[in-house]
Amino acid sequence: MRALSVAATGMDAQQTNLEVIANNIANINTTGYKRARAEFSDLLYQTERAQGVPNRANQAIVPEGANIGLGVQTSAVRNIHTQGQLTQTQNDLDMAVVGRGWFQVQSPDGTTLYSRAGSFNTNANGELVTIDGYAVVPNITFPANVTETVISRSGQVSVRIGNASTFTQVGQLTIANFANEAGLKPLGDNLFQETAASGTATVAAPDDPGFGYLKQGYLEASNVDAVKEITDLISAQRAYEMNSKVITTADEMASIVSKNLK
Repeated sequence: MRALSVAATGMDAQQTNLEVIANNIANINTTGYKRARAEFSDLLYQTERAQGVPNRANQAIVPEGANIGLGVQTSAVRNIHTQGQLTQTQNDLDMAVVGRGWFQVQSPDGTTLYSRAGSFNTNANGELVTIDGYAVVPNITFPANVTETVISRSGQVSVRIGNASTFTQVGQLTIANFANEAGLKPLGDNLFQETAASGTATVAAPDDPGFGYLKQGYLEASNVDAVKEITDLISAQRAYEMNSKVITTADEMASIVSKNLK
């Protein structure tokens, strides 16, 4: 019976859906996390009777055919890059991008990666780094005796050195944009990688046209909506149960046929 294999694909799809929802809920408090959504598409159809052709020679054209679907498949797991809520931290080196844009981070192998998590710090050399020690691009180095740091919405980083009455600019932050943010590859650790699907990064200063701006002393929270995830979780559970019921019913029908043939 085709119903058995069709329902099996449905159960597999809902298992994937459940895993995506579980990951969203697990990252509900992860800084800069973007919720994901599983996308599905139907499988090939088996044609029992073709439409648009004569049923018999010299007969009328059949207006509707009989095409039996063979199930469902996972076509994509899409990250939804909507703005998360801002959380105030009072930390001078915490930054949030409000609007479009990604912080640039240099991995140990020299590759430029991208992140929305702006929880930064300084290393032993005074360089601005992520919580995992990756250098922020472009490189910004703070003097040893900084007493106050100010980061403008356009990314200018200025510091007060000792008891100086004026601020000294030590760097300019830039952010990156992509034609297709959904095409970025998630790597974990709040990092994403450019791909052929995302397009090449366009880099500019924050608050330039088409780019978001920076907000110092804030972090962007996860954009996961707990109520929506629980609702989707219940929906996935119900769909899984219905596919399971189809398998049970198909098995019972096959048993009846088997008994009648004996």
